[in-house]
Amino acid sequence: MNGHEPRRRRQPRHVGSWVVLIACAIYFVVPMIALARFSFQKVPVVKLGWSTLFDKWTWSGMLAGLRDPKFQPALYYSLRLVVASVALTLALLLPTALLVHLRLPRARPLVEVLTLLPYVVPPITLAAGALGAFRDNAGWLFRNDYFLVPFYAVMAMPFSFRALDAGLRAIDLRTLVDASRSLGAGWGRTLFRVLIPNMRVALVGSAFLTATVVLGEFTLASLLFKQTLPVFLQDLNLHEARGGSALALLTLLASGLLLGLITLLIGKRGAKADAATTIF
Repeated sequence: MNGHEPRRRRQPRHVGSWVVLIACAIYFVVPMIALARFSFQKVPVVKLGWSTLFDKWTWSGMLAGLRDPKFQPALYYSLRLVVASVALTLALLLPTALLVHLRLPRARPLVEVLTLLPYVVPPITLAAGALGAFRDNAGWLFRNDYFLVPFYAVMAMPFSFRALDAGLRAIDLRTLVDASRSLGAGWGRTLFRVLIPNMRVALVGSAFLTATVVLGEFTLASLLFKQTLPVFLQDLNLHEARGGSALALLTLLASGLLLGLITLLIGKRGAKADAATTIF
């Protein structure tokens, strides 16, 4: 009897966690199903229901969006912004997080407050400030294709910093750094050969969160007259609503698939590294 009591006590917690996961899945999946039906079914919205579930499915809306001459330039431009924003974000926040953990632990509350400031300043305020400061005084910078990159790095800071901070907390940072330095490795070798391999998941998470901000941000790009993918999708929705919704859904699914593949590859490499360490 005593052996079964702990199992009975743990069961409600187990059931409760599954209830929360199922509820979250329903909350996320149901809007995606509704978006998919609107995008790929040529049925009036008021008639979408169980009786029309299998009626008039078509790819015409998505194909019209893909054939739009503005689609490829907007996609290519957004992907360039993603790469540049991820590089700038990691270049700024990774050394900052390492410095806070190793040398300035008392500055941690201040850094956390500073990284939350983008929550306080809305994108429309950033856009208004950028227009007033750069359009007349530094037109060459305002017209540059990568003008949005610093703003995207700032907007992604609350998410990317916390992903890196969680990754640093998950490893024995000081021991790894001391061991590497005692073996004669410099700071560069310690960073690229010791710390970064142990922070793969955190780095991927930070990069993916930054990419999500770039691919989903509309206000700043629109007000600063940059033809990014979200701006193109909004323009497409004005004359081809189903096509714009279909491409938005396709972007979401592609991002999720990419994150899953990257996570799977990182997990396999980590397992191989752990197996090699165990053997030797």
